[in-house]
Amino acid sequence: MSLWGEFAQRVAMGYGAYKCPNRWEIIMNSTILVTGGSGLLGRQVIGELQQTGREVRDLSRSTQGPYRGDLVTGEGVAAATQGAGTVVHLASKPPGKTDLQATRNLLKALAPGTHVVYISIVGVDRHPYPYYQVKRDVEELVEASGLPYTILRTTQFHDFVASLARSLVRWPVVPVPAGWASQPIALQEVAAQLASLAVGDPAGRVADMGGPQVLTIREIVEFYLAAQGKRKPIVELAVPGKVAAAFRAGYQLTPEHAIGRITFEEFLKGGVPSSSYFRKA
Repeated sequence: MSLWGEFAQRVAMGYGAYKCPNRWEIIMNSTILVTGGSGLLGRQVIGELQQTGREVRDLSRSTQGPYRGDLVTGEGVAAATQGAGTVVHLASKPPGKTDLQATRNLLKALAPGTHVVYISIVGVDRHPYPYYQVKRDVEELVEASGLPYTILRTTQFHDFVASLARSLVRWPVVPVPAGWASQPIALQEVAAQLASLAVGDPAGRVADMGGPQVLTIREIVEFYLAAQGKRKPIVELAVPGKVAAAFRAGYQLTPEHAIGRITFEEFLKGGVPSSSYFRKA
């Protein structure tokens, strides 16, 4: 049982002599479990949380630690969640076919009062892109779980956007979707925000978090090519369909919440990623 759950249980049982510890004493002594901690974002979140002095656990299939498990099958989940007062749920595998089952198994294993922090994507409540719809479905599972929760929606990470550009610039003439844009944000900034939310009180759905700039896909490709010291012709193509229309409408953007500070161009100055984000996430 989590510390929050133990405290709630004792109060419910009428332990009049039970002395309520200081709120920060409860928070600072509570274990935090991170699902998907072996991914790019997960490793940075764990690093941020370890600086708080808390016990931090990593639950993933590839972890080398004691909490190796599989959220989809449920293997190892009960052991990993035991005693955890907060869970930062990052595990996800696009296109998301197993995300709902994984989240159900996780929520089922958590003790009453466990704080669930979930990472989602800006615009999932309006965007018809299938993976975004899965993320919204997971949000609804968390919201209906009866557990205290915090949900943070962010725009796409620099690493992800760079991988998309990398896949496009392979062609002699680079095709880009006309009218599409992104608002890339640095992983480390998202990780810091998630860690801050994890050690704070449950806050429901918090304000969206976006990168400092809204860039067209053409601009993103131009920055990527420049970082490689290359130039190629770029052609903008009209993409049909409702998903393309949603991207043109900018449902994936949140310019009013441009919280990030590191621009995509600055990110690329640190070195163009040599491998795909999808292999490392």
